[in-house]
Amino acid sequence: MPPGPGFHRDGSVLEGALERITFANPETGYTIARIDPGNGNGPDLITAVGPLLGAQVGESLRMRGRWTSHPKYGKQFEVHAYTTVLPATVQGIRRYLGSGLIKGIGPVMAERMVGHFGVDIMHIIEDEPQRLIEVDGLGPKRTAMITAAWAEQKAIKEVMIFLQGVGVSTSLAVRIYKKYGDSSISVVRDEPYRLASDVWGIGFKTADAIAASVGIARDSPERIKAGLAYTLSEAADDGHCYLPAPNLITDAAKILEVPAELITPCLDELAAAEGVMREDVPAEGATQVPAIYLPPFYHSERSVAQGLIRLLAAKEDRLGAFTDVDWDKALGWLRGRTGSPLAPEQEDAVRLALTSRVAVLTGGPGCGKSFTVRSVVELARAKGARIVLAAPTGRAAKRLAELTGHQAATIHRLLQLRPGGEASFDASNPLDADLVVVDETSMVDVILANKLVKAVPPGAHLLLVGDVDQLPSVGAGEVLRDLLSAGTLPVVRLTKIFRQAQQSGIVVNAHRINHGQQPGLTGFGDFFWFSCDDTEETAGLVVDIVARRIPARFGLDPRRDVQVLCPMHRGPAGAGNLNLLLQEALTPFSEKSPERRYGGRVFRIGDKVTQLRNNYEKGAAGVFNGTVGVVTGLSPEDHTLTVLTDEDEKVDYGFDELDELAHAYAVTIHRSQGSEFPAVVIPLTMGAWMMLQRNLLYTGITRAKKLVVLAGSRRALAVAVRTKGAGRRHTALDYRLRGGLALGRRNGQEAYFPGVGAG
Repeated sequence: MPPGPGFHRDGSVLEGALERITFANPETGYTIARIDPGNGNGPDLITAVGPLLGAQVGESLRMRGRWTSHPKYGKQFEVHAYTTVLPATVQGIRRYLGSGLIKGIGPVMAERMVGHFGVDIMHIIEDEPQRLIEVDGLGPKRTAMITAAWAEQKAIKEVMIFLQGVGVSTSLAVRIYKKYGDSSISVVRDEPYRLASDVWGIGFKTADAIAASVGIARDSPERIKAGLAYTLSEAADDGHCYLPAPNLITDAAKILEVPAELITPCLDELAAAEGVMREDVPAEGATQVPAIYLPPFYHSERSVAQGLIRLLAAKEDRLGAFTDVDWDKALGWLRGRTGSPLAPEQEDAVRLALTSRVAVLTGGPGCGKSFTVRSVVELARAKGARIVLAAPTGRAAKRLAELTGHQAATIHRLLQLRPGGEASFDASNPLDADLVVVDETSMVDVILANKLVKAVPPGAHLLLVGDVDQLPSVGAGEVLRDLLSAGTLPVVRLTKIFRQAQQSGIVVNAHRINHGQQPGLTGFGDFFWFSCDDTEETAGLVVDIVARRIPARFGLDPRRDVQVLCPMHRGPAGAGNLNLLLQEALTPFSEKSPERRYGGRVFRIGDKVTQLRNNYEKGAAGVFNGTVGVVTGLSPEDHTLTVLTDEDEKVDYGFDELDELAHAYAVTIHRSQGSEFPAVVIPLTMGAWMMLQRNLLYTGITRAKKLVVLAGSRRALAVAVRTKGAGRRHTALDYRLRGGLALGRRNGQEAYFPGVGAG
């Protein structure tokens, strides 16, 4: 029986140590936890349910809420809010200090500290930390670490107490404190909307909730301007570089729940201060629409167009040796070098890349893009050219290097992006290159494309390679499609499927799907279908395929070689739930191995993980959104988790940075862009019907090198194949490439802008 609760004007109060978390939903914050009320006997543990995300195992909590009775699980405490308190008993103190909450103290050291000082240890850490060196094994360095960690925890707790009233989680409180320090509470109280732009993980909605709690009116101009920027930011997350002004006003009015007539004056003020940029651009039917951009996307789009036009018009030619080359002789030499002849359209692509300062090469799987790129590099190398190869992801860069025998890098590393996102190489300090080849261009967004184009020196050749039928970039823009639709750049589209590729189910079915035809589900050695109409059963089937069937039949490692790609994150067969199931199957809990819970995730050694944001301050040269790796170390004492990335770099994460990581046994197809895996498993269920689209399925299948397994319902497969996909994004790069760059309407004024290179 639970102890008789104390009474509080807000309801019942339960105090106890957090023994373990049995369930936590990182999206809603709902948590099921087991609480030790103080006697340490397992049978007397109490179940607490509610918003407990951020509370760590070992912490002593004071929870406000009410006692309820669950029909299946019996009596439990429904938490409305909680605060952390310091434990008072020897056992509680030992658990608290040994839980890994305080950097520098692990279970063994906690035992020694409590053994030496008893219940006075908390007083010693707080008031006489110099005495900690009395404990065996605690020297000055470790003592200083513990003292600093204790002081930081104490300061963070004060911020947390202030923020709990508006539902801000512990992890965000830590980030706010690290950003603003002692000014945290004043910033939160006086300038809450700063949080949305300054603190990663805090969006407009969280900042808006804080603003409401500190008394900012719903119709205040400050709130409406922040809401307009948020609406444009949400549109950018959906891939749009701009929104037409009527769309923006309508969307913002819904989000802010204020009349549209209040929004227009605020939009005018925002444009006057260049918080947003206005320009009339053509839409479908050649009509002009007033486009509203966030400044980075506006400047990047203009700068990409101007940069490509400048490269095309350069008088210098760093590959001038190919201007009057004997192509029959050159291609004959190449044939002897590679052992294979080029098809006519491949020859056209090779000539174009080596004679035009900008060229675009596109085509589907099995059409020879890779061999064409290799041929371009071989001929350029033969003339002594300085060659630079790049791709958006580490896996794609590795593949490009293996294909060409020449070093390749991710675009981020090539440009040496610095904290803040600025590149070391740009127009004033260009790359030392005669030929720049970029693979997987379909996933390059407009911001990254701008940084890349600015770094290409005048006279150098830029070859952009990609499959335009794949999903567009995760970030804003539709760069590859715009380059092709502009009609002003030299382009070769490879269409012929080579004979050897016609035997591959991956290649054949990718092209069938791309043309709206159902794939062939039998008769191939590299393409398999498992039928299952129930969504939850499909999830279990996928786990069995990954953990047991593929390793048994093909000898592939389920973590290293097999990737589950999902149409969406949510749902029983979505990436979120499949990560939980696959982790339990492939990296289960072990008493011998440490683990660390962060929100709704548990990290263990051996876990496959992915980075969720660009962090320019991690690793040797930053760690970027989409980077995949494996957890190779976890130290409760040092509060550190170590990841070996797919670029073979070891990167350390503090325990307070773990919201930058997610498990990657399963990822969405969108997040898989630019990567290639030996084997791909794709669940297809009607639960994901909103995301079932042709280019999504096509992209997922073309990520596989050796094996594709589809599992799910035939109805879901049919929906995916026949659904063309979302319409075009709001972009104007193609218009700018057709000559719209020079004369435009900026913030309502006709103007000529020579030499604009901002962004």
